[in-house]
Amino acid sequence: MTRTQATAEIFWTAFRVLPPREKLAVLKRILKDKELRQTVIDLSGVKNPRKDRAPARRKYMTARELLNSDLIGMWKDRTDIGDSAVFARQLREQAQR
Repeated sequence: MTRTQATAEIFWTAFRVLPPREKLAVLKRILKDKELRQTVIDLSGVKNPRKDRAPARRKYMTARELLNSDLIGMWKDRTDIGDSAVFARQLREQAQR
């Protein structure tokens, strides 16, 4: 073990035995320090943390896809619904409450 590795081991051991509140204080201090924060980011292997998060893409159905899906008419055989417009309005009102 090199001297650098031994020093790192001492600091790591000391950090690990800290109570949770004190660990958090140390981590907050590291994140406040611009140079240390950048070092942690560099070591993480993430090039740009904000750019690496890809936005979730939502696929919308076209009108043709919707018509060909099982969504249209899926409740056609239900006898408990009656007037579908009234039923839909009741569902919306329940969801708003």
